[in-house]
Amino acid sequence: MNTGFKWIGAVIAALLMVGGSIAYAQQPGMGKDAFKGKLFPPNIVLEHQDALGLTKEQYTAIRAAVVQVQSNIAEHEWDLREAYQEVLRELDHTPVDSNRVLELVDAALEAENKVKKLQVAMLIELRNLLTNEQMDYLREVNEY
Repeated sequence: MNTGFKWIGAVIAALLMVGGSIAYAQQPGMGKDAFKGKLFPPNIVLEHQDALGLTKEQYTAIRAAVVQVQSNIAEHEWDLREAYQEVLRELDHTPVDSNRVLELVDAALEAENKVKKLQVAMLIELRNLLTNEQMDYLREVNEY
């Protein structure tokens, strides 16, 4: 990994930690996984597909939902990377134009928010494909 990408990763990580801390602080009572027992990641569903007795239709729909969200997320991840690269370029200037940097950070956070919304929409779609019994099973085996 070259130095530029290491810096981008560091900036992204720092901003995500700050954003995550702010979001966590603004939501009293929200634990580490606010959706625990309500939404189920596709890897967990597929890990237990035999025990769940997933039908061919459920499996196909889950696969389609995951593929679709991955392609949509890829576009926003490019936007996110580009926004943070611009932030880094702006931080090389002396003096730093704080208004410009904050505009670029806003653009990056907007792209990140779109990714999160797509992920939650997919998880909702997956939940709607499961029966109550299947969800009960997942809660039990995964302590959801």
